[in-house]
Amino acid sequence: MLATAPPTAVAATPDAGRRRRAGRRWRRLVSPVVLVAGWEAAARAGLLPPEKLPAPSQVLSTGVRLAGDGTLGVHLLDSLTRAGVGLLVGGVLALLLGVAAGLLRLGDDLVDPPVQMARMLPHLGLVPLLIIWVGIGESLKVTLVALGVFFPIYFNTYAGIRDIDERLVEAARTCGLGPAARLRHVVLPGALPSLFLGLRLAIGAAWLSLVVGEQVNAQTGIGFLMMEAREFSQTDVVVLGLVIYALLGLLSDVALRVWERRTLTWRRGLRAT
Repeated sequence: MLATAPPTAVAATPDAGRRRRAGRRWRRLVSPVVLVAGWEAAARAGLLPPEKLPAPSQVLSTGVRLAGDGTLGVHLLDSLTRAGVGLLVGGVLALLLGVAAGLLRLGDDLVDPPVQMARMLPHLGLVPLLIIWVGIGESLKVTLVALGVFFPIYFNTYAGIRDIDERLVEAARTCGLGPAARLRHVVLPGALPSLFLGLRLAIGAAWLSLVVGEQVNAQTGIGFLMMEAREFSQTDVVVLGLVIYALLGLLSDVALRVWERRTLTWRRGLRAT
């Protein structure tokens, strides 16, 4: 008669897996905490002049003060609005053109060549021309963000569609699936991993574009707050703005990772050991 493992051993396996995953999540915090602690220690020891790089505690105190009087909330809301509108405009346009170029031969011939030429131009270098075209108001900020997010989403959408194995499409056609069903059950799932990668790259480009855009005739926004602080040599406010941009990028990337993990439940990629 074969021996069987006790029920407790079987039940302990999922718990052990959860503990290992939790331990890995906490382990990712070690290096940032060490860096911040070293920064604080160097500032308190006088190795870092406060007018050049203030201590993290001073930056945090400045953030609490600005949040308390409402200044930080106003600037943060305006920055989020600009980033959201630019991401929506550039993302939708890139998605539509990427699908057209990836699925249709005519779309590939008409859309892809000019996009390939345009991607060689640094979009941040177009600021003088954009000022002539759209002015120096909100349109400039939104346009810069839209340009920043357009290319990552377009190229990853295009590549995700073109990298789908044609045999899968032929098998779906053989099984009687129409064009709409093939698009839904074969093309979309196959292109989603690349699309999520494009979104992650686009969000990073959106924050980078916003930093530049908010330094051109802006009256609100985190970038404007940093430029105004530079005029008065308020290094703590400048560093605070950089920290806010870093946290916004990190939080948006984490949210996108969670969305990707829940959407692509069928995907099993290589995991680090």
